[in-house]
Amino acid sequence: MTTRIHDAASQPDITAGVQQIYQQVYATGVPRATLELVHLRASQINGCSACVDAGVTSAAKAGVSQEKLHGVAAWHENPLFDEAERAALALTEAATRLADRPGAVTDEIWAAVEKHFDERQRGALVLMVAVTNFFNRINTTLRIPAGTRW
Repeated sequence: MTTRIHDAASQPDITAGVQQIYQQVYATGVPRATLELVHLRASQINGCSACVDAGVTSAAKAGVSQEKLHGVAAWHENPLFDEAERAALALTEAATRLADRPGAVTDEIWAAVEKHFDERQRGALVLMVAVTNFFNRINTTLRIPAGTRW
């Protein structure tokens, strides 16, 4: 696979605004590890190798164990994930797969998120999913290879 853009880091119009969003998301009190799991799971669903690679690295830096990282793709059956992480991952999957069914983010999913996160944190989770999906679409369209950092 050949990249369609040769200097992803030189795209300041894309990265500057997104970095401000990330700063706000990380300042909400949602555990960094949870946010990184959200990023990783959305990236897995979208098949974005650059974001999966970066997500694994970021999650490990945030303290996510290798065992848990290996289980993200099958988190539904994995007892390593706590209830708050499960709620965040369910939201991630539903919001990433909007086209799969009408009303993808069900009241049940939202209620689970409300149980574990305050309103500001819920907004941060939604933003993290949205920004991840944004980057996944850019990276897969431009064929940005794993290991590339913006």
